[in-house]
Amino acid sequence: MALLTWSDTLTLGYPPMDDLHKQFVERLTVVDACANAELPGAWSALIDCTQSLFERENNWMATTHFSSAENHTIQHKVVLNVMREGLAQARSGQDVEVRKMAAELACWFAKHIQSLDAALALHMKSSGLTGDATPTVMH
Repeated sequence: MALLTWSDTLTLGYPPMDDLHKQFVERLTVVDACANAELPGAWSALIDCTQSLFERENNWMATTHFSSAENHTIQHKVVLNVMREGLAQARSGQDVEVRKMAAELACWFAKHIQSLDAALALHMKSSGLTGDATPTVMH
């Protein structure tokens, strides 16, 4: 069974964010299914995906002056730092530890989507902003 499967409970109804989240789930699935020899590369790709996701969300929060941005961005920084430690572990053959980290990451990500990201998605939708955080034209 996959660590995390995309489902309606993870969908926030803000397509730019949902698309990024789906990419994360896909990368995490690759990590979960790969052989130990492939773990460093798969984990590195997950970090790249996560960094892009977090940068996009951080940009949305900064551009729209989202009130909960500080806590949200701190979580992003902490998670990326832990994931980078996981990459060092994967490269040194500590596969069991990295796979445990992947399982914890899956749990954290689902909770993060349903709490902090849900608030951001609602903010983005109610602000009438597109995925690149530019105002949409209202007629």
